[in-house]
Amino acid sequence: MKKRIINILMITFVAMSITYCKNEGKIKETNAADTSAVAESASKEYVADIDASVIEWQGSKPTGTHNGTISIKKGNFIMNAGKLQSGMFIIDMNSITDLDLEGKMKANLEAHLKGIAEGKEGDFFNVTKYPLGIFEITGSDMSEGGKIILSGNLTLKDIKNKVFFPATITSQNNNLIINSDSFTIDRTKWGVNFGSKTIFDNLGDKFINDDIELKITVKASKM
Repeated sequence: MKKRIINILMITFVAMSITYCKNEGKIKETNAADTSAVAESASKEYVADIDASVIEWQGSKPTGTHNGTISIKKGNFIMNAGKLQSGMFIIDMNSITDLDLEGKMKANLEAHLKGIAEGKEGDFFNVTKYPLGIFEITGSDMSEGGKIILSGNLTLKDIKNKVFFPATITSQNNNLIINSDSFTIDRTKWGVNFGSKTIFDNLGDKFINDDIELKITVKASKM
């Protein structure tokens, strides 16, 4: 009789243990799903409004400057807990436009920059061969001065270099706005060598500065 009671108790204990383990597993799965759902809800994806986004550029030489714009073809960005976590935008190099000249001088400069002028394809950006540029965000950190420093990889002419610049990032309602301060890049790092006195030593005062000044404005909407 005692043996039978002991057997019954053992069976009951095993059954209770199995039930507990199953329930514990379900609790863990539920908690994991809840955590994933919270993380997912905290992340927000935005798509660039290409009509409201632009890159402004300025190049200089001893005799003056030229300035213009380049369009953004598309872009996507992820905000997480109020911080720009990641993102990228594609640059339409065919859209290079000069704003300080008119008529034939404007058309000639734009053709030279794009590399669509015969015999001058490789002087600047050669858009026939390299129609797109890409900027991939790799980090956004607060500087000591309270500015956000965006860092990322800029690819032009199939050459990738790391760049970073200060920016103001605001997200309100369903909109995201990224406004960079003016910053410079050394064009020769992307193989844009025409008129560079650091590449050619016989230019005298007929050179073009290596630094190109850029200012990026991106507006995006929540998906």
